[in-house]
Formats: sequence, structure tokens, C-alpha cells
Amino acid sequence: MTAKPFVKWAGGKRKLLKEISSLFSDNIKTKKVTYIEPFVGGGSVLFWLLSCNQKISKIIINDINSDLMNVYRVIADQPEELISVLEIFQLEYHAFRDNPEGRKNYYYTKRSSFNLRDQQQIIHAAIFVFLNRTCFNGLYRVNKKNEFNVPIGSYKTPLICDKDNIIAVSKLLKNVIILNGDYYETLKYIDQHENCFFYLDPPYKPLSKTANFNKYSNYIFDDSEQQRLKEFCSLLNEKRISWVLSNSDLKNENQENCFFDDLYKDYNINRVNVNRVINNNSKEKNIKELLITNRLDNKKSLILQN
Repeated sequence: MTAKPFVKWAGGKRKLLKEISSLFSDNIKTKKVTYIEPFVGGGSVLFWLLSCNQKISKIIINDINSDLMNVYRVIADQPEELISVLEIFQLEYHAFRDNPEGRKNYYYTKRSSFNLRDQQQIIHAAIFVFLNRTCFNGLYRVNKKNEFNVPIGSYKTPLICDKDNIIAVSKLLKNVIILNGDYYETLKYIDQHENCFFYLDPPYKPLSKTANFNKYSNYIFDDSEQQRLKEFCSLLNEKRISWVLSNSDLKNENQENCFFDDLYKDYNINRVNVNRVINNNSKEKNIKELLITNRLDNKKSLILQN
């Protein structure tokens, strides 16, 4: 079985895997590489990479969301224990299929328990997965107090315990270094004696002031953070390390908005088409997103420097 992301994640890269992988897959297949992903999120690119048996000697993933990274660690180290708890949650939740009020009480009790963050790691990870599978549209959003505040969804019998995928993911994560902190911490894992490659998928800059941005943590990723990330990319470039960065294309809303064009004017900016659900309505809209790279060869694949 091919492992896939174990959570739904807004802005996931499943729909852009072809475009993203075309920028670095050939080089990763032919060279020993340390792969580093500082904003792993749901891990679409990570699991594609792991499932392809690419020639990667070391993988480091990181995210500022401690609740999410706890799930990664639990799946890597204690998959069977997590499955046991999720199976119980699934049986209990499905038992309320014809009892909407009982189902709502069950969901909101679990949500309140999650926000206390006083459970054992396995239980907390299980509640995270439960909420992700049963909340509205699989969103992950927190308020300024870092409280998960997404309402219950309308799924009748959601798959809460995907046992086969958890086992598959666990096997792939066994040798992955899992971090939880500021993305600058990943710099210490750069191996000067080996090729390194970074894929960066930060919180996207909202397309407009009224855009409904889904907060993945209580950490605010504003314009100053976008600037700080660009400085991080320039530092990697100085170290002759290849990278790909994804972000929103602000020109979807305003052709005169050159924020990213100006910020990354020294690099290669690619605009790609993708269907996204905008503003939480159920209809997808075809928009453009950015894939920015620091070096390209004639075949449009990244050159990993020695």
C-alpha cells in the first residue's frame, strides 16, 4: 500500500505533486540527498517522496504546530496503540449516526478535551485525528488562544481509523527526524559533505484582506515573516543549497500586486494552475499559485550542487 497523508490539510499539495516533483525528482533520484521540509503540514510531498523509493540518505521534517507533530511522532513510534484508541472513537461516534444531538455532544466534548492539552500523547494524537476526520470540511483552524474552533461536520460514517494507512505511514517515518519549532532550526541539519534539498510550504499569504485564512497555529505568519522566510531562502542560496518554495499568487486578485515578484526577483518564479476551494464554499475555483526556485537547468530540474 502506498502511504498517503493521514490528515486533511487546507492547501495540501496533492494536486500540485506533478508540478512540484518535476522541479527536483530527477536529481533526487540520481544523487544522495538530505531532504529537509521545514513546514511539513499534511505531508503530501513528503509521502510522495518516501513512497517513490528515492535516493535520499536523510529526511528532516518540521512544523510549528506541536499538536500536528505529536501525531507524526506517535504514528512513527506507537502506531498500534494509536489504532486501538481510534477504533474505539470510531465505534462510539458511529453509534450516534441516528442521534444528531448525541453526536454533537460527543464531538464537542472531544474538542474541549483537545483544547485542554492535558492528555497522554497517544490520546491527544487520537483526538487530533478524530477531529480532523469529523469536523467541517476537515479544516484545522485555531484562535489566538490556540484553541481548535472548527464546528462539527456532516459526515455520516467518516473513516476515523484508517488502520492500513497508519501502518504504512509508520513504516515510512521510522528513519525520519521529526522536529517541532521555528524553521530556522532546520539549518543545523545541513550536511556540508552531502547534497541538501529544501522544500518550503509556509502558511500562504492571503489573497486579499477579506480572505478567510485558516490558521494552523497561534503563530502569526504576516508580511514580516514572509520577508524573514525570503532571507532564509537567500541564506540557503549562499550555501549553494537548492530549494523550492510554494506560496499564493496575489495576482489572482490584483494584477498590480507584485509582493512576491519583488521579494523573489532574484529567483525563478513559476505560476501554476490548481483548483482550490475558496472562502470555505464547496465549489472549487481554478487559480494560480507560485512555485519559486533558486536554480534551474535547461530541463527545468533543480541542480543540486556538490
